[in-house]
Amino acid sequence: MKKLVAIGKTVEAAVRSGLSQLGVEENRVQVTILEHPSRGLFGLIGSKDAKVELSVKPDGVEEAILFLREVTGAMELAVTVERSEEADHTTINLAGEELGILIGRRGQTLDSLQYLTNIVANRHSDKHLRIVLDAENFRERRKQTLEALSERMASRVIRSKREVVLEPMSSQERKIIHSRLQSNPHVKTYSQGDEPNRSIVIAPK
Repeated sequence: MKKLVAIGKTVEAAVRSGLSQLGVEENRVQVTILEHPSRGLFGLIGSKDAKVELSVKPDGVEEAILFLREVTGAMELAVTVERSEEADHTTINLAGEELGILIGRRGQTLDSLQYLTNIVANRHSDKHLRIVLDAENFRERRKQTLEALSERMASRVIRSKREVVLEPMSSQERKIIHSRLQSNPHVKTYSQGDEPNRSIVIAPK
């Protein structure tokens, strides 16, 4: 935990000075008052400034980003990191060249790295964090692919009146297909099997 001792004429002034030096907001620090200010004899002799210690609280998402920089650096990949806050999660998008190695086959490597990133983030946070890791907007492109696949397979099920079992997918990808077909009046979807080989079944209603 990063710490800094700051002084000022008042406790408030000392805190402001410390925040300015650290470059953080007040809600990111824990303040310990080391010395209260005193006016001294006649308000002149022996007067003391206030002294405070500011301890920066760890930020889980920032720690996760540092972890990702270390991983990509070790792989000698030049990436830029973009962070965006959503209603129920934080998205971290990695941009750069030759990121296919980070994505892997159908995003499997990216999913594994996302799992590790969430572990790091929550280790440094006092509240539960959910991080979605993306690379070159792969998640959106994969979502579009899965939605198109679900429509094609639903049409096949309707024509043949026989169920179709899709390849094993992550829970995140299965959710995309369930959501896409939930309003289709002719088919239903459910999952079968055990992780990590759990698959979606599209069946006629």
